[in-house]
Amino acid sequence: MFKQIRTKGNNHQNVMEERKMGKYTQDAQQLLRLIGGKENIAAVSHCVTRMRFVLNDPSKADVEAIEAMKVVKGSFTQAGQFQVIIGNAVADFYNDFVKVAGVEGVSKDAVKQAAKKNQNVLQKVIAALAEIFAPLIPAIMAAFVLVYLERFFRKISPQVISSVVVPFCSLVLAVMAAHFIVGPIGWKIGSAISSVVYAGITGSFKVVFGAIFGFVYAPLVITGLHHMSNAIDLQLIADYGGTMLWLMIALSNIAQGSAVMGMIILQKKNVAAQEVNVPAGISCYLGVTEPAIFGVNLKYGFPFICGMIGSAISAVVCVMTSTTANAVGVGGIPGILSIQPKYMGSFAICMVIAFVIPMTLTFIVGKKKLSMADRVGAGDSADTVDVSAEAGSISATENTETTELNGDGANTLRAFLTGKVIPVKEVNDGVFSEGVMGDGLAILPENDTLYAPCDGEVTVLMDESRHACGLTLENGMEILLHIGIDTVEMQGDGFEYLVSLNQKVKQGTPLVRFDREKIRTAGHPDVTVCIVTEEGNAKDFEFVTDIHAEAGKTEIVLFN
Repeated sequence: MFKQIRTKGNNHQNVMEERKMGKYTQDAQQLLRLIGGKENIAAVSHCVTRMRFVLNDPSKADVEAIEAMKVVKGSFTQAGQFQVIIGNAVADFYNDFVKVAGVEGVSKDAVKQAAKKNQNVLQKVIAALAEIFAPLIPAIMAAFVLVYLERFFRKISPQVISSVVVPFCSLVLAVMAAHFIVGPIGWKIGSAISSVVYAGITGSFKVVFGAIFGFVYAPLVITGLHHMSNAIDLQLIADYGGTMLWLMIALSNIAQGSAVMGMIILQKKNVAAQEVNVPAGISCYLGVTEPAIFGVNLKYGFPFICGMIGSAISAVVCVMTSTTANAVGVGGIPGILSIQPKYMGSFAICMVIAFVIPMTLTFIVGKKKLSMADRVGAGDSADTVDVSAEAGSISATENTETTELNGDGANTLRAFLTGKVIPVKEVNDGVFSEGVMGDGLAILPENDTLYAPCDGEVTVLMDESRHACGLTLENGMEILLHIGIDTVEMQGDGFEYLVSLNQKVKQGTPLVRFDREKIRTAGHPDVTVCIVTEEGNAKDFEFVTDIHAEAGKTEIVLFN
């Protein structure tokens, strides 16, 4: 009887003990054993999704067996820490683990400090740099505070004491705000952004995050907003010992460069295009994307989209393989040097994707969308391209003849107005004088009608303002004729178009009639600019300036 009652009591005790066990007790026991036991744990903590260990001997951890556990979603070593990905239940798992292991958890900062003993020299340098640059967001916020304080005090301070009061008061208050208000808030914001981005890269929706970021990064470059990613990368390095965001940026650069490579193949017979394509593609592969994006891909449109698609696919593979970089490196091909050694293979695969897909898509789409003139170069003769073989309709002789403008006026632009011809750099407008849109010249008009300086097609008209006109020549050269400075503000008052869009015109055809008096009354110079916005197959330009020209007669631009 006594034994029977005692047995029942033991069963009851066992049930109670089981109830005290946590949900992850058994998994925690298994993980403890696989990392080398309690004696191998120097420090342990957790973050949003992962257990963070500093191991006395990292080689004792059975990584393969750990990753085979059902509760474990992956593992990696980073910045001297052995990190085990648990997911959203990491807090409950952590509580059960410290109970089972009989160890006391520490903060993430304490783990970082303990992990330094497992870092090599390079990792220590990178970690130090990350700690230096991590406060970028607080610093930026403090700078904004200083700007607004300076404006405030400059507004209320008398001019006599402004030079003393404004800097002193602004700086003192800005420093105080940085220490007690902006700094702590900015740091929290930076950490929050870092956590959100990291959760996006590593969480359940990481594929979606990677696809979206990979697809939209190139458009961000156009706006300039891509620079904000540097601060996020540095915050990720400071918080997590590495970044998976920057890799997708490097892959986006490669993808845009590969789209240019597709254009190089398509335009192999277009010498003028290759002069832009080749250096743009090279610079893109080395991390500078602007020449490729603005000079090639956006010009035609479809290469830009093809690059975005390739970037998105490579970014998805990148996040799926948890590929991580130690630091922000050189965007493009040299970026592989910043990759953690264990992920160099997976990053190489992502690079291959970023090479092949955009190039292939650009070539396929370009075969259908790219015009023959863009592919071989408009105005090429039989000596360079057999157009009849490509197009099947235009003979070599006919093609040569179409490059001539009005017989005796081949390869020249005649004066589009009567007046003094001046260099474009003397025009009082930065866009024109600095050659942003291209090289050219200008005429101070003495008449009120703008004439076509050559044979061509009207390809640009400003319907509302009517102050400018663009022509495209048979050789692919494009010119813009712009009447006055800032005359767009007149909203067409005083301007009348004498031609229509896509109309074929001859040299001397009246294009625009304008009222010089109205232009001057509105406060605008009436100087009229001619800019070569696209050279096409023309070369060796000579602009004849500092002369008095007669409309339709005087040759003012010579080219081959």
